[in-house]
Amino acid sequence: MTRLWLVRHGPTHAKRMVGHVDLPADLSDTVALARLAAALPRAPVVSSDLIRAAATADAIQDDRPRLPHERDLREFDYGDWDHRPFEEIEGPELRAYFEDPGHRRAPNGESWNDVSARVTAALDRLASGPDLIVVAHMGVILTQWARATGKRPYDALAQRIDNLSLTRIDLTPGGPRAVFANRIA
Repeated sequence: MTRLWLVRHGPTHAKRMVGHVDLPADLSDTVALARLAAALPRAPVVSSDLIRAAATADAIQDDRPRLPHERDLREFDYGDWDHRPFEEIEGPELRAYFEDPGHRRAPNGESWNDVSARVTAALDRLASGPDLIVVAHMGVILTQWARATGKRPYDALAQRIDNLSLTRIDLTPGGPRAVFANRIA
């Protein structure tokens, strides 16, 4: 069994669709970062290769071993929508993307099913010890929350995942098991 400690990166404060665009995180709340680091086990830390996740992982690492950045832990690729203000992309295509997730892809981007498959494969490959700290993105965490709870993608989107929050999912021989979501240390 591996306990996955899923951490959402620090805030970007962007009022846009933020997927593969490489925006930095605001890591000025050192008290919150210290509380989060203290709440985590002594375990290896891996992060997405996007700067907002990698820098958050650096900020909570302490003396934990660090694994190489993992590209497959990136946020959704929103394709043509990435880094555009929401008001520029409002409309039926965007609504359908979030109201009927699964197979729908963002224009020149990824679907929920695409992201879920790549993240699941990466985490299954990385899960070799009793604990693994994963610093990633809201979409990444939500795909795994759906996997562990058996929720449909649309229903999983209702689960809140705040910046610097902690979600735990246990990978057991019987399948993934949700323990808690969106805990603030």
